[in-house]
Amino acid sequence: MSWDALQTYDNGLDFFGAVVHAVPADRWGRPSPCAGWSALDVLGHVGLTTAVGATILRGETVTVTPVEPPSSAVSGDPVVWWDGLQAQAHAALTSVDDLDRVIDSPAGPRTVREGLSFPAADLYMHGWDLATATGRDLDIPAEAIEFISGMFADIPDEITRRPGVFGPPVSVPEDASPTATLMAFAGRDPGR
Repeated sequence: MSWDALQTYDNGLDFFGAVVHAVPADRWGRPSPCAGWSALDVLGHVGLTTAVGATILRGETVTVTPVEPPSSAVSGDPVVWWDGLQAQAHAALTSVDDLDRVIDSPAGPRTVREGLSFPAADLYMHGWDLATATGRDLDIPAEAIEFISGMFADIPDEITRRPGVFGPPVSVPEDASPTATLMAFAGRDPGR
């Protein structure tokens, strides 16, 4: 069964939330697979994209204000901060009435369905980053890998292979897991 953007986003909120809840309090400062980012930076980035996803779901105009470092977006206890954003996003999911409604997004006019694709992918890929940064192995569900791989299949390298998005692909053995293969495609070293 294939997941669509809404289902991938919905399941991704819980996937990422489980990773956040498993982070020991003393590991938020550890370096992540995302160059120059700590585990807390990963959380801050995903929290901001989750807020964008909720805005898209509510059909409101999306404005993105870069926050550097991303960890500065996190206020108070990281788990409590994430739980609040996750709850807002889940609440916004219940109000979706038209996934094909066109909204203004940072990438220009897009349908709600299209606008959720990147925030959905972030939840899984950065869930892996956060788990890896804090010393855990994590497999991304097959349905999410299928969705993410399909999403990036038609996006040119000049859009994805740039600072702040993906680095150059990393080689993995032929028998690498689907998660390792996806993350290597995204420029992360699954064997780090």
